[in-house]
Amino acid sequence: MAALFINKMLIVNNKDSDELELERELNRALENKVMLLYFGSSECPECKEFSPILKEFFVRLTDEFYVERASQLVLVYVSLDETEEKQEKFLKTMPKRWLFLPFHDEFKRELELRFSVKTPPVVVVLKPNGDIITANAVEEIRQAGPACFKNWQEAADLVERNFQLPEDFDPVTLRSITDPIRRFKYKVAKDKKRKIGKDESEADGFS
Repeated sequence: MAALFINKMLIVNNKDSDELELERELNRALENKVMLLYFGSSECPECKEFSPILKEFFVRLTDEFYVERASQLVLVYVSLDETEEKQEKFLKTMPKRWLFLPFHDEFKRELELRFSVKTPPVVVVLKPNGDIITANAVEEIRQAGPACFKNWQEAADLVERNFQLPEDFDPVTLRSITDPIRRFKYKVAKDKKRKIGKDESEADGFS
């Protein structure tokens, strides 16, 4: 499934907007998971009604508050918003585990054509190899809720985590994870330097 986004960049919907652009990062984020491609818009009336339903659906399957272990599920928001500001405003209300394409990425149009997206909202459900499980799962999600994930999981032939080798769980230091830490250290050092400079200036003023 990562092959679908080869040489592309996906962004994590968190406050740092961490970019997943290396092949290794994308593989870790997408491999052995059911992928949902959500084609939506913050202005579309039907999307406004459906998006909170999809949010609740995703959270109940991936948030440890509801489940002991997050389901093997990943969601990529393919924005049909008119402006980047509208996209950002919408994503602020959605789960931080969602991924999305940069607003100006032309690949969004390619995905629309590939999956014959006409009128949003559309949720395409894909196997790890990129094969389509469901062309549009909007009504299925509305009617069955999180229960429909079990059917997708079976259709996708996912490798159960319980049977994965130990090395599959080895921690990997990713740039997207360490970047916020480096930014924090830089900020602390910068603030400290600014404070020292201020103290020296004040001292000079009283001499």
